[in-house]
Amino acid sequence: MISKPVTIYDIAKKLHLAPSTISRGLKRHASVNQHTQEKIIKTAQEMGYRANTFAINLRNNKTSTIGIIVPKLNSYFMSQVIAGIEKVINDAGYNLLISQSLEDVSKEAINVQTMFDNRVAGLLVSLAENTRDITHFNVMKKQGVPVLFFDRTPSGSDLPVLTINNEVAGYSITRHLIEQGATKIVHITGNQLSNVYRERLAGYRKALAEFNLSYDDSLVIINDLSEQAGINAAHSIIKLEADGVFVANDHCAASCMHELKHNGKQIPNDILIAGFNNDMISRIIDPSLTTVDYPGLQMGELAAKNLLAHIEERIDINLTANIILKTPLLIRQSSLRKR
Repeated sequence: MISKPVTIYDIAKKLHLAPSTISRGLKRHASVNQHTQEKIIKTAQEMGYRANTFAINLRNNKTSTIGIIVPKLNSYFMSQVIAGIEKVINDAGYNLLISQSLEDVSKEAINVQTMFDNRVAGLLVSLAENTRDITHFNVMKKQGVPVLFFDRTPSGSDLPVLTINNEVAGYSITRHLIEQGATKIVHITGNQLSNVYRERLAGYRKALAEFNLSYDDSLVIINDLSEQAGINAAHSIIKLEADGVFVANDHCAASCMHELKHNGKQIPNDILIAGFNNDMISRIIDPSLTTVDYPGLQMGELAAKNLLAHIEERIDINLTANIILKTPLLIRQSSLRKR
């Protein structure tokens, strides 16, 4: 038989106190002395009392839950972001509700509605790669629920965002490859609807122009940046006779480099390679992969701190300038050609 849930009235009866005193004591309200608070909390634990947070949230029309919507969970970068977010919000007494859009805007819209229905206190979002229109977030705006976008952010919007300067990073990495002697550089990138990939491509083009190297559409490979995509791209790179490769993430770069080596290419003597993100694989692959340090943990912590500061009315993120994190270039063996 399932036992009946313990209520504050059961605790009050056992301790011969008023239910209102039990309620205040469980919340450690100053009107209840500390000795009585400890007695109430200890008894509640012994009796197996659980606060009905759903009912409390319904009364207050808010929760102590922060929502997060990400494109996919299966990346080192995103796991670092979530770890940073979770640490900050847990320390502040909040819980985290996580969902993934699986790179589909329709799924993203469903996730937004689910978060709204669960009465989240705030929402952190990295957009799906095919998201153009962000009107599905209006339901949050109308009810005053703060939304902070990070990493993949909406274009042409005045909404608060936390990101990096992807164009500068793309420029720096391409310039480095050129300075190391590469003259025919392939850029492997993702869906150009996404600001991060579109901006990295812009940086690539800017560096080529600065060094008077012609831009060639055939040298830009757009795919899903997966392991298999890297393998497939390696065969295209060989046919193109490229001597440099800039890949928009490390995972794809590593698989591409492995396949190039499997086909007899020496890295970096034959082909210079650079990735993006500073994932763990960039440090353990041989040769070690030149990359851009994208600080996921720091991004997560900063996003959570800013959202909580807004919720607790210490700042207004809608009046805060867009936050841009620094992303240093980490030069390793994959792009250092012997001279």
